[in-house]
Amino acid sequence: MTILSLHNVSKRFGALTVTDDVTFDVPRGQALGIIGPNGAGKSTLFNLITGNIRADAGRIDFLGRDVTRDPAMKRVQAGVGRSFQIPQPFEKLTVFENLATAASFGRRLPERAVTAACLDILEQTELMRRANTPAGQLSLLERKRLELARAMATGPQLLLLDEIAGGLTEGECQALVATIRAIHAQGTTIIWIEHVLHALNAVVERLLVLDFGRVIGIGEPAAIMASKEVREIYLGIEI
Repeated sequence: MTILSLHNVSKRFGALTVTDDVTFDVPRGQALGIIGPNGAGKSTLFNLITGNIRADAGRIDFLGRDVTRDPAMKRVQAGVGRSFQIPQPFEKLTVFENLATAASFGRRLPERAVTAACLDILEQTELMRRANTPAGQLSLLERKRLELARAMATGPQLLLLDEIAGGLTEGECQALVATIRAIHAQGTTIIWIEHVLHALNAVVERLLVLDFGRVIGIGEPAAIMASKEVREIYLGIEI
């Protein structure tokens, strides 16, 4: 079953086209990586999927329903969860309180169910020992884990990760990738934007390449990275 479909989606800001006739599908349970140079339109694509900005043309289907005009909160409650590139937790709230806030708004569950869901996510993201720690006191890796946990707390059927490995050391990156891989192994559908290619390759089954808002290629990671066009985009020279 296809969980997400984009059909000829475009977005412009004035004369600048940032998303140009983008079409692709994501099957349920798959992990799709999105790569491309800076300014390729990757984060804009996420904003279109989540409803933070509205497409100028095309259609976005989620779980078989047209959500193109749905606001962001309605998409969250339908099952679209997202982490952001720069973690912005409620720094004076504890880790648990951050999760409970996300779960309460995203899932609209009673208090007892919210608590049970958050405790399970704390275990999955290795944050249980920091549950009562104010978010402002966390290390960078822990803040990244909290950003992942907050996205999961909304109960997503589709989890969007925006450069979540950025800024981490090699060891920290490996630890976070192991957590994401375990979450995906439980059946969570993931779309992941990332510049750390070895992190993506450890999790995703397909790669999509964006350049100047257009889809340059989509397919099995090894084949995509072997593409002459993709290598020219990344190296900036003719191969």
